[in-house]
Amino acid sequence: MEFGIGLPITDPEALPGWARRAEAGPFEVLGLLDRLVYENPEPLVTLAMLAGTTQRIRLQTEVLLAPLRDTALLAKQAATLDRLSGGRFVLGLGVGGRADDHFASGTELRTRGRRLDQQLDVLRRLWSGLPYGEEAGPIGPAPTRPEGPRMLFGAFRPAALERVGRWGDGALIAAAPSWAGGIIDTVRSAWEAHGRSGSPRIVAQVNLALGPESVLAEARAAIGSYYAFTGNPEYMVDGMLTGPVQVREAVKAFADLGADELVFYCHGRDPEQVDRLADILG
Repeated sequence: MEFGIGLPITDPEALPGWARRAEAGPFEVLGLLDRLVYENPEPLVTLAMLAGTTQRIRLQTEVLLAPLRDTALLAKQAATLDRLSGGRFVLGLGVGGRADDHFASGTELRTRGRRLDQQLDVLRRLWSGLPYGEEAGPIGPAPTRPEGPRMLFGAFRPAALERVGRWGDGALIAAAPSWAGGIIDTVRSAWEAHGRSGSPRIVAQVNLALGPESVLAEARAAIGSYYAFTGNPEYMVDGMLTGPVQVREAVKAFADLGADELVFYCHGRDPEQVDRLADILG
């Protein structure tokens, strides 16, 4: 199983240092989340900058809220980042569920799933080199693969997970091992139902804070603020991993479920968490 670092969103200027630490360690991917009405850095811009800071590590949106974005422009941005990073970009997609994000982008919250399905068809066509339509030609640059950047989908419901089988390369699963197994089974069933060869890539995500109490307190506050909209942020705060035993237990649990990758989201700003995690993982 491969390991990744989910980047903190509260200190954008420090992210190149995080990226260099991760690339020097046992990590294969950098993950970055997406919101609009929040103080996080925009993920495509940020990962493009980090592509120039690194050489081998993958750059992954977890997840990019595609329905908030213009489809043709997203196709161009994703293909550009894919090319400039030498094929290291992975496009993790989701629909989002925050009403304020959709209000600010002028998009409909209630039709976000339908919009994403429409976008996926357009993205695939544009990446293959076909024209946008009768009044507009192809939109380049061409990505490194004819089908476009590798795509992962973050979701929980069967109807949304079906997109993995139809369009994607794998799934992003932000769930505890106790109920991630059912999600993984649904993803694999959708994959088989669409007659796909091979198997879907399973990427699990966990929240993490490693260090002195000041780091843990900062991380708890950051998670609580980010998930306040749910009405129960304590659930996410309580699930945060804070020590070696918990980290090793999570690694074993997700390995037993057949996960291909485990991304540790660091919510405290101390970049030494990368090194502490590397030491635990050995």
